[in-house]
Amino acid sequence: MQEPSYTREELKQAIAQDMLRYEIRKPVSWSTFFNYFYIQVVPGLKYTIVLRYCQYYRRRNRLLFYFFFFWLRRLKHGYGIDISYRTNIGKGLYIGHFGGIVIHGDTVIGENCNLSQNMTIGVLVRGKKSGVPTIGDRVFIGPGAVILGGINIGNDALIGANSLVTFDVPDHAVVSAQTAQIVSDKGSSDYIINTK
Repeated sequence: MQEPSYTREELKQAIAQDMLRYEIRKPVSWSTFFNYFYIQVVPGLKYTIVLRYCQYYRRRNRLLFYFFFFWLRRLKHGYGIDISYRTNIGKGLYIGHFGGIVIHGDTVIGENCNLSQNMTIGVLVRGKKSGVPTIGDRVFIGPGAVILGGINIGNDALIGANSLVTFDVPDHAVVSAQTAQIVSDKGSSDYIINTK
């Protein structure tokens, strides 16, 4: 899988589009970064911008690459977001709520996609669908969703909360998990202990 690379102008456009997804329409500047990195912290945006700089400096400046790489690792543990610098992500990424986000490094994600908390995009190592997913443009991935294998998620698709997706999803499709149902009337009596 080819690693992402940007020109300086493409990096600036990607960051501007990422910021726009958070309704930040200010020009890209150091004061804007300082404000949203340290004063009005937006974890998803902060992670995305550090990720993009890490990708930008990967082949250009080893010292700056490692600076952003270690910063990314620190954010990974602080915010619970595990997206490799190798991951190809189109501009306009939106991470609504941080925590529990894991994405395989060879994944390709299109433009203007939404990632929710506790979701996984991962690899299958054997079988007909072995490989990693390719996600189209304008895809919404709901909380707790799991997308596995060498599959394609079409443009404008919606992957609902807690869905397990191991099949191709066409453009404009909505995938949902099975609706919850009552399976017993025994309640929580054996699970709630040490109350007295």
